Amino acid sequence: MTELPPPVVQAPAPPAPTNYPGMIAVDNVSKFFGSVVAVSEVSFSIDEGVTALLGPNGAGKSTLFRMMCGLTPPSRGTVQVLGTDPRHDRAVRGRISLVAQQDALFDHLSASEFVVFAARTQAVRDADDAAAGALEAVELSDVGSKPLGQFSKGMRQRVKIASALVNDPEVLILDEPLAGLDPVQRRNMIALFHRLGDEGRCVLVSSHVLDEVARLGSRVLVIAQGRLIASGDYRDLRDLMDDRPHRIRVGASDPRKLGSALVDHGLVSGLSLDDGYVLVDTLDVDAFGRQLAVLAVDLGVRLTEVSPLDDDLESVFRYLVEGR
Repeated sequence: MTELPPPVVQAPAPPAPTNYPGMIAVDNVSKFFGSVVAVSEVSFSIDEGVTALLGPNGAGKSTLFRMMCGLTPPSRGTVQVLGTDPRHDRAVRGRISLVAQQDALFDHLSASEFVVFAARTQAVRDADDAAAGALEAVELSDVGSKPLGQFSKGMRQRVKIASALVNDPEVLILDEPLAGLDPVQRRNMIALFHRLGDEGRCVLVSSHVLDEVARLGSRVLVIAQGRLIASGDYRDLRDLMDDRPHRIRVGASDPRKLGSALVDHGLVSGLSLDDGYVLVDTLDVDAFGRQLAVLAVDLGVRLTEVSPLDDDLESVFRYLVEGR
């Protein structure tokens, strides 16, 4: 939550029509907690498939999710899910599932017992079968009898996802669900989200990591300081930065020799040396990536690290807010 920020003049304007179609429709929504503004004048509409909500911690993502699930009312504006207000329609709340960012599992229960409990709270007819299917979907069938207190963070995340699947939701909202997962399980869970989206469900996933968003899909909503500052295709969002140099840190056994060669070959627009690293700015990151290793081999220089320094969410936000 944050104080109301000044209007973002140079950021791409979010869509603002009313009477939205779509499985989730948020119209000019704001949420206040006393004098603190958590969400400010947010409007968007999404339908089936996977959509990523991109934003740093404290941007208002969780508050927005709680309003979509009917857990808290908006201070202004309207939220509709599946054509109705989830705050006042108990039936529609049973067609929505939320994977909260907070870890609120019962450690004394086994995974199976916890997911069965979640199914029963949703009045699922055959809770045992639903729980077994949900655990299989998140690849935890073989540890269903293990107490949750013995689970790793990644496994606990997957149990939370399983508990959200037991009621066969039409709308699935996941708040930072990939945190704590290893690379293999992160890939598997993203594949699961896409399967659910392909089945006609609306899957909305929040993240603060651009790399995760790129894997989740191309549809992105970007929120910062409680405001929606951009929306659309992920590639278009990243392309907003294509007229600015990409900054890359390269670790090398002989950074001075490598840096001189990069300049000589016209691969960089700027360069500096920093304690065993070459910090480069390049306008053609693809060409730089193709030629860097070849050049290092020709020079007899060993590369120890190649890390982009401005492909993260913070850099995109900075660009969107400050303008070109």
